[in-house]
Amino acid sequence: MTNSGIYACLILLFTAGVPAAAQPEGSFKRTKLTGDFISEGAAVADLNKDGKVDIIAGYYWFEAPSWARHELAPSRVFDPRKEYSNSFLNLGMDVDLDGWDDVVIIDFPGKAAFWFENPHNKPGVWSKHYIADSVGVSNESPGFIDIDGDGRLDILCGDPAKKQIIWLKAPVKKGETRWQRFALSKENVPGTENFSHGIGYGDIDKDGIADVVVREGWFKGRKDNKSGNWDFYPANLGEPCSHMQVLDINADGKNDVLSASAHALGIWWHEQLQTAEGKIDFKTHLISNTTAQTHSSAMADLNGDGKKEYITGKRFLAHHGRDPGDSDPAMLLYFEIISKKEPYFKEHLIDNDSGAGLNITVHDMNGDHKPDIVIANKNGVFLFENQIKK
Repeated sequence: MTNSGIYACLILLFTAGVPAAAQPEGSFKRTKLTGDFISEGAAVADLNKDGKVDIIAGYYWFEAPSWARHELAPSRVFDPRKEYSNSFLNLGMDVDLDGWDDVVIIDFPGKAAFWFENPHNKPGVWSKHYIADSVGVSNESPGFIDIDGDGRLDILCGDPAKKQIIWLKAPVKKGETRWQRFALSKENVPGTENFSHGIGYGDIDKDGIADVVVREGWFKGRKDNKSGNWDFYPANLGEPCSHMQVLDINADGKNDVLSASAHALGIWWHEQLQTAEGKIDFKTHLISNTTAQTHSSAMADLNGDGKKEYITGKRFLAHHGRDPGDSDPAMLLYFEIISKKEPYFKEHLIDNDSGAGLNITVHDMNGDHKPDIVIANKNGVFLFENQIKK
């Protein structure tokens, strides 16, 4: 069946609704920090240097362990059925290397990204700095990825002005505040519109150099990640999606791509194949149609078996309830990847009344050496503490 045929079938399933009876497996302890819509992104960091990991959602942070709410800068609660927030993705990191964690915020697609400078427990508003001279961040699924291998997370995205795949390099010297912009691709390439969906980073052709994938194809990586001349190879990598993950699903030695539908129904893996001419191609396989609007994903070893699981969930009321199934139960899921036999995936339901926003954060929040999950969306801000038994 073609991708368009799969998509049509999924829409039929989608409009039938998601079963409300689906129940979580009870492997995570759920804490709802707030039911307010303040951000579609979430992050973690020890913002007050008390040795405890705090939770960040937009212009607010929640102090561990009581989760008392504080403001980084003046903001407000948004109406989930009428508005988008001013925070789509979040990251906690020490940007200026002064020993205090700061907060990175990706705003509405196409708007400038910025970061708030930690005031070192002093009262008042956190100083706001724009990233890379206010360059806009396009693609609704930018990635926080260490592009150059220096141990610091950078931002992989598109530049909407030049329609170019770029990365924004985090400062590397104490006191620096500016991120540097470097181009990977040529100008006017796919995957760079404000509302493009889906981008990922991994070695597609197994040459030892990471490539960039978008749903329209992939950009072949070069050793020079500042060259701006990565070649584009068209390929069909499915429908508009969230963060794309690159890994070998079926243990055939070729890296495949995992993706989840951002605004319709479907979670897929795209099997890497070779054409008769020896070129790279992909075949799409459906993994799950349990829930729709799966607008973010992350990989983490949740069950301690040494292999990473795939985490995704519904972006509740993604378009304010205008899409079919937009307000269905807000599910949060993870998938075990079992490469030895088909269907290669085992689905687990974490929760059915939270969902996920535009980025999922995974971190050991309670010191038990298990990765926990933090999300924020129109349903509120949530912490899921991992209680999976090895």
